[in-house]
Amino acid sequence: MNTRKLTFSAMLIATGTILGNIIYIPVGASKCFPVQHAINVISAVLLGPWYALSNAFLISLLRNILGTGSLLAFPGSMIGAFLAGVVFKRTGSKLFASIGEVFGTGILGGIAAYPVAKFVVGKDAAVLFYVVPFLISTIGGSIIGYVLVSIFEKNEMLKKLTA
Repeated sequence: MNTRKLTFSAMLIATGTILGNIIYIPVGASKCFPVQHAINVISAVLLGPWYALSNAFLISLLRNILGTGSLLAFPGSMIGAFLAGVVFKRTGSKLFASIGEVFGTGILGGIAAYPVAKFVVGKDAAVLFYVVPFLISTIGGSIIGYVLVSIFEKNEMLKKLTA
């Protein structure tokens, strides 16, 4: 186990748990909650797919325990984080990692949220109902994550974190 990665992971989990519902961007009639998605991109690039997946799971779990999250956060955030990590690992591209987060959370996670909503939460909706709201949040968060990782890279923080 890499102590540096575990420590940075814990910091990201704490940040996502605390700021997940506090920071939002109004988008028309809805709100974009970008923190989880920004953390997914940061985790994917700096820590890899398995840490990104674990971080997404733990943030979703903690937010649900604290009453600030939704069960629908599990499929969306976890699929997006893992896909972003796998894409970054294969391509080395921060942009493609961000696109992986958008596709994984917005499209795949939005579709995967349907059975959770129907059978666990008891909400009946169309299969693609969650795709648009998931896309709104993940696009904003992925852009923020991409910008932050780019800043980390310019300040050579990436080398320090991944050393």
